[in-house]
Amino acid sequence: MSANHARQWQQPRTQQRPEKQEKVAVKVQRQGWITKGEKVIYSAVGAMLIAAGIFVVSFSSSTDALNRDMQKLEKTVQTQQTTNEGLLFEMKELSRPERITKIAEENGLKIQNTQVKQTTAYNETE
Repeated sequence: MSANHARQWQQPRTQQRPEKQEKVAVKVQRQGWITKGEKVIYSAVGAMLIAAGIFVVSFSSSTDALNRDMQKLEKTVQTQQTTNEGLLFEMKELSRPERITKIAEENGLKIQNTQVKQTTAYNETE
């Protein structure tokens, strides 16, 4: 064995490494799972959905307010109709011919013709 060969056996094997290879750091850009274009599209769709939701809530609120006003008006009309019917009944009671002749006699008027006819108003038929 040659001396050179013997030295190789004496040296630990850990020192026998081939030349060091230089490691080059490569920067890998990680791409997100959503692209910029998709983000713009999703944002626009989201904004439209929010706007549509606001419109629906606003529309239903105004419809509800309109329905409440209609119910108030219908109630007012119904009470006015009841009042009108009561006044119409009272008017018919007060315009009876017997009552009119009685009041006329109490005030000193003499009825020459015993036939008293009731006149109807023009507005009453409407």
